[in-house]
This record gives sequence, structure tokens and C-alpha cells, in this order.
Amino acid sequence: MSTQKHQGNSPDEGANGLTHVDGRGQANMVDVGDKLLTARRAVAEAVIRLDAKTCRLLFAGELPKGEALAVARIAGIQAAKDTSRLIPLCHSLALSHVAVEFALIDGDAVRITTEASTVSGTGVEMEAMTAASIAALTIYDMVKARCRAAVIERVQLLHKSGGKSGTYERQPVDGQHGGGPQ
Repeated sequence: MSTQKHQGNSPDEGANGLTHVDGRGQANMVDVGDKLLTARRAVAEAVIRLDAKTCRLLFAGELPKGEALAVARIAGIQAAKDTSRLIPLCHSLALSHVAVEFALIDGDAVRITTEASTVSGTGVEMEAMTAASIAALTIYDMVKARCRAAVIERVQLLHKSGGKSGTYERQPVDGQHGGGPQ
């Protein structure tokens, strides 16, 4: 029996409007059993800044550790599939699709764009964000011996659609790329 039902708190009675916290301030997994199954899609990005020479080697597939972008793509896809194991209150989802793409920006940075989709009663934002995060960390691991100054600058949600809350689209901020694939 869930703590929420046992204590008479509904899943929507969160502390301070947080859905993963009940009325008593205790962490809980949200009950999505009664939600309608709808098509859900999320796009996220991460940016990792390197030095220009390392970026060239990365995109040419000539790093000492090998094809770093291929490894990062697989790591991102695997991470999306494992999100519920990594983030304690995330629901385990049957993903319909996960994609990981890389683009060179500013000559010394990599923009990682990830997309996740499913048909479910809950969204896939965490899966897309986890894929972007782990792909960026994988690139860091693959270049760290050559580029100690590598830094992951940001991880952010660009787009989400489906479900009761509708569509969210991040508006680009000066100096940031945004929007993602449509």
C-alpha cells in the first residue's frame, strides 16, 4: 500500500506543489496509473567545451581512445533506457525511440542533442536529459587525457510535448543554442 493512500494524501497534494513530495514532505513516486496514455516526446541538450584541436580530433575519429562519438552515442542511448535505475523516483518507461546527435559549435565545443519518445502516462524529459548528461560525461572520459580543461557547460530541456501539461519549448538565450530538432 502506498504511503500516500495509507496516510490519506492524494498524489497531487505535494508540499509546495512538488509532485514527488507528499503533504507531509516525504518523497514518493507519483502514481501515474490513472493517467491517459499519450505520445510523449522530449529533446534535451548538453554542451561540452574542449580545445579546438581536441574537437577536430574528436569529430575526425582520431582520438587515442578511438571513436569517442560512437561510444558517447551508445552511452546516451543506454542511459536513457536506464534512467529509472539512476534517478530514484523516475518511472520505468518503454521507450519508442532515443536519438543522440553531435554538432561542433564555436570551433571548440560539442552540442549534444538527444531525443526520447514513448507512449505513456508520464513524460520522457528525464530520459532525454539523462541521455544528454551521460553522452557528455562519456566524451569527457574519452578526451580527459588530452584536454584536462574540458568542461560540461550546461544540460537543459529544449522541448517536451504530450500529456496534460502540453508543449514546452525553451526560448533561446543570447550565446546559447536552443530549440533542438523538431
